[in-house]
Amino acid sequence: MTTVHKKTKELKTAPKRAKTATKKAGSHPPLMKKEKGESKVILRIRVRAYESKILDASIKQIMDTALRYDATVVGPVPLPTEIKKYTVNRSPFIYKNTREQFEIRVHKRLIDIINPNTKTVEALTNLSLPSGVDIDVKMM
Repeated sequence: MTTVHKKTKELKTAPKRAKTATKKAGSHPPLMKKEKGESKVILRIRVRAYESKILDASIKQIMDTALRYDATVVGPVPLPTEIKKYTVNRSPFIYKNTREQFEIRVHKRLIDIINPNTKTVEALTNLSLPSGVDIDVKMM
């Protein structure tokens, strides 16, 4: 006579789960969509600075310039602040065990300009921004 364990019987009769459509972690919607023979060109501007007030002022200047030439602007999107921490000995001899910590914060913003015309691109290249502001421009 064979005996059936309760645990094995429960495992066999457990209901099967329906597969659900899951989105991949790294997948994003395509940036260039073709509609009736047109392709969208996106100008992605990534701005970085150590001070958030200077960063916001330069973002406002970029957006005003883009809107002046009838461009569609998406953003600004605040990206996570990058924090770099440095630990240093306070004294090399007697107070060797005491330490001091310093940090540098890098604030970031992202702006997308959809279908910019030549006047918009020219105005953005001639734009003078304050020192300490780093700009990366990509055409997608």
